[in-house]
Amino acid sequence: MVRIKWSLTKAPNILKLNLKQKWWRLQIITKSLFYNEFLNWSYVCDILLEPMFWFVENFTACLGPVFVVMVSLLTASIVYIAYYIGLPYWWEKSPLMTIILLVIGNWLLVNVCFHYYMGVNVPAGYPPEGGLIPEAVSICKKCIKPKPPRTHHCSVCNRCILKMDHHCLLGILFIMLFGVEIAYQEFFPAQEPELDGHPVRINNSEIIPMTESLDHLSEEELAEIAKKAADTNIKEWKRRLIVFAALICVATFAALGALTWWHAGLITRGETSIEARINSTETQKYKILGKIYQNPYNFGPRQNWKLFLGIIGRNWWYVLFPSTHGPYGDGLTWKTIHDTKIS
Repeated sequence: MVRIKWSLTKAPNILKLNLKQKWWRLQIITKSLFYNEFLNWSYVCDILLEPMFWFVENFTACLGPVFVVMVSLLTASIVYIAYYIGLPYWWEKSPLMTIILLVIGNWLLVNVCFHYYMGVNVPAGYPPEGGLIPEAVSICKKCIKPKPPRTHHCSVCNRCILKMDHHCLLGILFIMLFGVEIAYQEFFPAQEPELDGHPVRINNSEIIPMTESLDHLSEEELAEIAKKAADTNIKEWKRRLIVFAALICVATFAALGALTWWHAGLITRGETSIEARINSTETQKYKILGKIYQNPYNFGPRQNWKLFLGIIGRNWWYVLFPSTHGPYGDGLTWKTIHDTKIS
């Protein structure tokens, strides 16, 4: 005879042990099938972003004009809202402040339109074709052509770009001065609208509709009611436009503001986004050897910004107002920290 002993207190431990064994077996099977010694988070991110890279490389040429039109329409809509709502509001509140905002706002608008137009239409800069390039330091593996210093191949343009940074669909950062305060004033009014005189409808049935009779009102009263209804409708549309403008401006400021901050850091260090990765790799290599790596194109924050803005030998008016002046150099040869001082 076999004696069977039941113990309810041991059941949870037995169940827990079985689950641990199954989980351990699952880990062994997964690692046996998919383990890679060279796997890291950078490799995982590259794999996850591969569909996005494929989409960008294959459809950017088609989506570029669409995004340009979208940005132009959004900018035009924000300007329209600023003049349609912001201008009357500020003029009634303070004519002096309105003039100041008009001067600053139109100055920003002119610069935004000019630089966006130039950014869309001015070529990025390509190595010369049909002749020798003595400045070339390597051969491009994609287009099999000489490649000058700081030149990289753009997979979207399918050609080499001088001082390549990245291919960008959008290149505009527009921030409008109008809208913030009037958004709070209009969207959160100080007083609720008066409710005196509004009819009270008890029966709201669709079978026996209850309608309000206006036969006892005069023509002047009917015209006043129609005017109030039109004003209410206009005010409602103004609120919607203000909310739309606020969302566009806040989203643009958050997204492109972060991008601007990142690029400002690159400019301060005298490097492009591609060179930032190269310099990071070289820094790690030199650190292992006990040495310090120096970016050959980093002349210090002040000089780097002057080089970027192209104002060496020029004043700041070339930056504050639209100007077609070009950058420093020809894109083929580059001064380094080991050369003479740039003048």
